[in-house]
Amino acid sequence: MKIEELPSGSYRIRKQIDGKRVSIMFDHKPKQAEILEALREQDFSAEKGTFYACARSYIESKSNILSPKTYKEYYNLLDSSLSKEFSRMKMSQITQKDIQLVINQYAADHAPKTVRNLHGFISAVLKQFKPNMSIHTTLPKKRPYEPNIPTYEDVKAILDASENDARYHIPFQLGLLGLRRSEVCALDLSDIDGNTLTINKALVLNKENKWVIKETKTEAGARKVFIPDALVEEIKEKGSIFDGHPGTILEALHRYQDQLNIKRFRLHDMRHFYATFAHSKGMSDANIMASGGWRSTYVMTQIYRHEMNVENEQKRIAGSLLP
Repeated sequence: MKIEELPSGSYRIRKQIDGKRVSIMFDHKPKQAEILEALREQDFSAEKGTFYACARSYIESKSNILSPKTYKEYYNLLDSSLSKEFSRMKMSQITQKDIQLVINQYAADHAPKTVRNLHGFISAVLKQFKPNMSIHTTLPKKRPYEPNIPTYEDVKAILDASENDARYHIPFQLGLLGLRRSEVCALDLSDIDGNTLTINKALVLNKENKWVIKETKTEAGARKVFIPDALVEEIKEKGSIFDGHPGTILEALHRYQDQLNIKRFRLHDMRHFYATFAHSKGMSDANIMASGGWRSTYVMTQIYRHEMNVENEQKRIAGSLLP
């Protein structure tokens, strides 16, 4: 048994128990007594195992299926969001009342979406280890989605201001064409063929907190995007698309926003602007979804519905009533 320090600063213990490979994480270098206590909890039967042990088993059983981001989020939920009392409860003893109490306590200082994420995780673990349990938790109401979509004047001002800064002018333009930051950072010159940009990979953090390039998570994410001649020439002149750390794109974007006195938004919000603008110009939902790599129309239409449909309809009605 070896204590392994990860780049993230966490510590991991790996051990075989009853033929199963067990991985135990600590946010500090554990003492021997802590390791033994954690190993005692690694009983994965629903009758004897604690929720904590079973939840770890659930996560590890999907370690090669979950995205690195989801994998980390599940461990964060387990280690940071649940009370010790609930984590140590035997699976066989957990009732609907226990779940409701945990969710009610968590909802006191967390957003409804975050609360629902925690409940979804708890439900998934219980479904695997207590499949006959009926779960009917009362959850906080969802808050209306309010997209932070920049205006045409905002994005134009940023592109104009960064025109001589090819390092960031290129990723800003790609964000405006609907690309995600992770997709921009994974691109290389071989992905360009004429005016066609092939998107089929993304730069993401893996379980060890290292940046790696992986194929896109969904079929919808893999797509081809048209890029204009000027952008193609700019990329060829620079000799690369983006060769820096992903976080620096956001830092540069905020720097330009502050210089121009523009309310801050993310590169991802420029992607939202693309959906909004394309819809306003009459592009079909199917084509917007395909060019932006959205898996469903629901998420995509939520982006532009508030900004375009409601506001434009109000303007049209007001103009008719008060010419």
